[in-house]
Amino acid sequence: MNTGVDFAVFAALVYGLHVAAIAAQPVSYLCGFANSYYWNRKWTFRSGKRANAMELIRFGVVNAVSFGVATIVLMAIVSGLGWSALIGKAASIFASLAVNYIGSRLWVFRSAVEGGEGT
Repeated sequence: MNTGVDFAVFAALVYGLHVAAIAAQPVSYLCGFANSYYWNRKWTFRSGKRANAMELIRFGVVNAVSFGVATIVLMAIVSGLGWSALIGKAASIFASLAVNYIGSRLWVFRSAVEGGEGT
């Protein structure tokens, strides 16, 4: 779902409003970030604990790294190879998903996973 939100906002900005891919990337990613935190917390990792600032900060750090990886992949494909923005975005999403899931599972929501609260 997060990927869908990110991709839909990106496509709407780039193709609907004619925003440059590099400018659309942080806006679409932020929309996916908000959706991701909510659903990862509630459903993917089923964190039963009350949300706290450190958890949100860790989630933000993981997403910042994920965003960096996604942006590098996006720009390498769009600017470097000259391929379409949607192909670049799709590739960047796969890279971002891997970084985000691993970081969330091993660092952000680790206690929920270790405590048997979610997998």
